[in-house]
Amino acid sequence: MSASAAVSAVHSGPDKDLNIARRLGRRRKRTNLIVKTLCILATAIGLLLLASILFTLLWNGFAGLSLTVFTNTTKPPGSNGGLLNAIVGTLIQTGLGTIIGTPIGLMVGTYLAEYGGHSMLANAVRFVSDVLLSAPSILIGLFVYQIAVQPFGGFSGIAGCLALAVLVIPIVVRTTEDMLRLIAPSLREAAMGLGAPKWKVIVLICYRAAKDGIMTGILLAVARIAGETAPLLFTSLGNLNWSVSLRAPMASLPVTIYQYAGSAFEDWMQLAWVGALLITVGVLALNVAARFALRGRS
Repeated sequence: MSASAAVSAVHSGPDKDLNIARRLGRRRKRTNLIVKTLCILATAIGLLLLASILFTLLWNGFAGLSLTVFTNTTKPPGSNGGLLNAIVGTLIQTGLGTIIGTPIGLMVGTYLAEYGGHSMLANAVRFVSDVLLSAPSILIGLFVYQIAVQPFGGFSGIAGCLALAVLVIPIVVRTTEDMLRLIAPSLREAAMGLGAPKWKVIVLICYRAAKDGIMTGILLAVARIAGETAPLLFTSLGNLNWSVSLRAPMASLPVTIYQYAGSAFEDWMQLAWVGALLITVGVLALNVAARFALRGRS
């Protein structure tokens, strides 16, 4: 028997191979259709749930939106109260928390990406940062309560700012490190080859190349702390009166929503819906404004 005849006896002919290919093709198309259908169904369910939440928030929030919400402070039930002190308190605590936490997170992320590498210290910092990133916010509140509330004899706005800053730090650290690591090493080498010191390469080149990603991380941090309630319950506590002193208890929208949503008074429950709407719209407006600003500079 010749070699060609032996090969023909072992392997199937072209017709059989074509039939097998067609069956495999049909099976792959069915599998692809099933997976695609499941993905579309999961996306539709997620969008439907999100839309239902937003619709409920808008429906109940707009019903109680009025000028008194922005001009009156929180008052007893039936007194036509507003959310002025809570709005201002949220802006102060969120702003200061971001201002305190962002530079620390930026510098730590820069150290991990540019200097630390995989050293023992850098690995330890990454581990602690990841733990903080996934830690429940109420634990952060208890920690700050032990170091900034109990020793000084009372709740205060600065303690709330510190608690929010601790929540900001790990988010900015992770985002900064990841974005800086995405920059091509050739970009750094080209700058250093021209005689630029490493700190200038990081500040003038790496930061500019990674600014969109770093800004996204900061916005994610702001979006998280803007609606945090648990840390503020143990730090700034809340205040029914007008107060912008960082050494005294300070009102905030999340704490006010927590207190009012569980009350038995209709006007307080309505103000809770309005407060939730204001937080959502504020975070959304901040994200949209930052996106447009970054796109314009790009």
